[in-house]
Amino acid sequence: MRQTKPGISLLTIVVLLIAFVLSSAFVEDLSAQKRNFVLVLDAGHGGRDPGAVGKISREKDITLSVVKKVGALVERNIPDVKVVFTRSTDVFVPLERRAAIANDHHADMFISVHTNAAKSTAAYGAETYTLGLAKTKANLEVAMAENSVMMLEDDYKTRYQGFDPSSVDSYIMFEFMMDTYLDNSISFATDVQKQLTSTSKRHDRGVRQAGFWVLHRSACPSVLVELGFISNRSEELYLASERGQQELAKSIYSAFLKYKRNYDRRSGVNSSGSVTPVPEVAGPEPAVITPSEAPVNQSAGETGSASVVNNDGVPVFKVQFMSSPSAISSNSGAFKGIKDTSHYYEGGLYKYTVGYETDYTKANKLKNEVRRKFPDAFVIAFVGEKKISISEALKK
Repeated sequence: MRQTKPGISLLTIVVLLIAFVLSSAFVEDLSAQKRNFVLVLDAGHGGRDPGAVGKISREKDITLSVVKKVGALVERNIPDVKVVFTRSTDVFVPLERRAAIANDHHADMFISVHTNAAKSTAAYGAETYTLGLAKTKANLEVAMAENSVMMLEDDYKTRYQGFDPSSVDSYIMFEFMMDTYLDNSISFATDVQKQLTSTSKRHDRGVRQAGFWVLHRSACPSVLVELGFISNRSEELYLASERGQQELAKSIYSAFLKYKRNYDRRSGVNSSGSVTPVPEVAGPEPAVITPSEAPVNQSAGETGSASVVNNDGVPVFKVQFMSSPSAISSNSGAFKGIKDTSHYYEGGLYKYTVGYETDYTKANKLKNEVRRKFPDAFVIAFVGEKKISISEALKK
């Protein structure tokens, strides 16, 4: 029998080449996934749900147009951002599905765009919401109006776990929810408002909190933007115009550009050099400081910053009542007389707290007292240097 010389067959070479190509593509795909920031843009309402209706326009059409313009600006100018739309045509998308789209794509930011309406035709101006318990009747009414779209769905009470968008009692749940992404959401919402008042020349109705289901279910920093009042004749003309929609889209884009640049700095990533400069609100951006470099600025007699180690592993509850991009002097009037404050540094912000309790009930009571001066105050928890969720702290 004649023996063949050892060697590699043609079939083996082909198999190896295919494996190499597939593995290279897989690695490249993973690299792209790691590189891309995911922005989910949500045009409010759609399809059989027109949203608020004005004299000459409908909310669903305005929001879709503005959202598509924002997406086009991002895609053209920030190549390392993947833009995902919850809808790109005039179709009805359930609230639950909108949040699921954000979560399925592992979104890094969720922006829901709407227009406002009021019984009084004199109401006007833009406002940006983050998730939270509505502190005023007006905020609650806005949340109820936006959440009411779920009632167009079949068996919505089962799908939304008994949540009734028209019942005040249903909104109490938001008081006990600790939003992990709240601070980044508030920071971004603040920049959106600055841009809406400068670039779009909108009346500033401020950054607000309310119980929006779609924000609650989105596992990332998220905001809901009310561009203006479609019920106000002059404002509706602006909202429905090409110029108005271009300016509103540019405002949201400019705020997002700033957020993305800060996100890249914190992540140690160089921002894309091809980003087209967009005029931003005047004023220096806060320096990015690591927690260890953040200067301590505590009032006399305070218990210490959040980085103080609690060696026995027992959670410590504090009440956070203020955030600022720069350090605030301990004797500043901004504290409105609250003494024994401390702060920690996170996400580019100095976050000011009061209290140092191991009993959640006492911390919650303190929160209610602080809310007399700072209505958006909420309880946070630490174990040693690690910030944890309230639910995790209560389990401990």
